[in-house]
Amino acid sequence: MSFIQRGLGLIGAGRACLLASTFLAITGPAAQAQTGAPASAEARDLTVEKLNKAIVQAAFEKWRAGGNVFKELLAPEIVWTIHGSGPVAGTYHGLEDFTRRGAAPLTSRLTGPVIPEVRNIWAEGNMVIVRFDGSATTTSGAPYRNQFVWILRMDGGRAVEAEAFLDLVAYQQVVENNEPRPQ
Repeated sequence: MSFIQRGLGLIGAGRACLLASTFLAITGPAAQAQTGAPASAEARDLTVEKLNKAIVQAAFEKWRAGGNVFKELLAPEIVWTIHGSGPVAGTYHGLEDFTRRGAAPLTSRLTGPVIPEVRNIWAEGNMVIVRFDGSATTTSGAPYRNQFVWILRMDGGRAVEAEAFLDLVAYQQVVENNEPRPQ
């Protein structure tokens, strides 16, 4: 390669850098004008997304190891909605209300906790979506299996709002066909 060819290659690379810099200088303010947020806010959103995803992932790993995901992840004042139709569907206000009326009818009829198998976790801003399968054994010895999607709105490292999608027929069959564990 001759000295001239190398020089032309460097000029081409310099021109590409100049074009990229110009593009960023023009689109950065335009993006800020469209979103109302400076580029640094977008970087913070990515950091928040990564942090929220890591918090949820760690909570599910602890749950899988036998921990309590509700105390780990959910804010005491959480608003939890179970979508669908059936006796458990509805909105619960506060961790105690959700645990007592939404979770306990099922968990009291299982020999141990539901064991989650996370399929995927997505995060955008303060929202985290978890798709997981859960399994346990009922008090009568039958298997319980369900698929879940939780949509969580995070604030300060805890979920303050949640929407849950699951097979409520499977949930209700456990409640109707199994005795609660002795307290």
